Amino acid sequence: MKKIVLLTFSMLGISTLTFAQEENKNPLKITAYAEVYYQYDFNNPENNTRPGFVYSHNRNNEVNLNLGLIKANYETEKLRANVAFGVGTYMNANYSAEPGVLKNIYEANVGLKISKSKNLWIDAGIMPSHIGFESAISKDCATLTRSILADNSPYFESGAKISYTSDNGKWFVSGLVLNGWQRIQRVDGNSTVAFGHQLTYKPTEKVTLNSSSFIGNDKPDSIRQMRYFHNLYGIFQLTEKFAFTTGFDIGAEQKSKGSEQYNVWYSPVVIAKYAFSEKFGMAARAEYYSDKHQAIISTRTENGFQTFGYSLNADYWILPNLVWRTEVKHLNSKDSVFQDRNNPMRNNNLMAVTSLAVNF
Repeated sequence: MKKIVLLTFSMLGISTLTFAQEENKNPLKITAYAEVYYQYDFNNPENNTRPGFVYSHNRNNEVNLNLGLIKANYETEKLRANVAFGVGTYMNANYSAEPGVLKNIYEANVGLKISKSKNLWIDAGIMPSHIGFESAISKDCATLTRSILADNSPYFESGAKISYTSDNGKWFVSGLVLNGWQRIQRVDGNSTVAFGHQLTYKPTEKVTLNSSSFIGNDKPDSIRQMRYFHNLYGIFQLTEKFAFTTGFDIGAEQKSKGSEQYNVWYSPVVIAKYAFSEKFGMAARAEYYSDKHQAIISTRTENGFQTFGYSLNADYWILPNLVWRTEVKHLNSKDSVFQDRNNPMRNNNLMAVTSLAVNF
């Protein structure tokens, strides 16, 4: 707010009156983001593509664009809207099921505030996922690459949601009606509606606790299999330099239409991050993903996908809006699920990746 000070003169002296005047703020903001990377998978698969369960930074032995996007954001007291278009290997991998120009719509939504006194909104359109603590914007994540659980749960969703943020900012709650599990356009032959919720609690500025869910069917009605999924995570800024994140995903999907038996998968992950200075930091991650019955990750092997992962990355902020990141990651699976140029398959995988990310 700007202040106008008016001096009034009288026989008794000078008095000061202060009035508030709103700044002329532009409600429209245009931003852009780009991340280029080079990655080497030591198994060196012939198709130069990382394993099928990797959807971010998934090209091998080439300089490529993971994500480039331009975004327009419009926000007033009662109206908000976002439109963003994206390109890159992330878009190719995650939007492959979408038709035509929908493959390049990163975000497109409109929101309306429906309460005069409370922070209560209805939003509809294509939105970032309400699930998980990792997003497609690598520079906003603790690690350069995504966790297995992040790559295999929705990055985006389409539908409508109602959300409420408490006056003190500590509570956020939303309910969602969705087109499916990471879908813009519903699967052909599917007439079912999916649902979700999100509950976030921030008791202090240093602690974030979150619970999110998905309930729905992502297949045609003829082979309908209900899916029930829950994501839980906590982010803890233990000191000014040290942060700790832990998450746990668990899901269950019917074995077949009408079945009372379910295929269950789950995944725990922990990430520790330490900032040595304003410009340099490191992070370490440990994770496990168990999908014995291949509900999410298909391997066509006896034990399905049961994989441990470890990674270490270093970040250097060259400029306030330019970061150079490098990560080394090792995966070890119970079965031979990783392609190898010189062998049929292997049960382990080592890779290294470096990237430059800029926003403006």
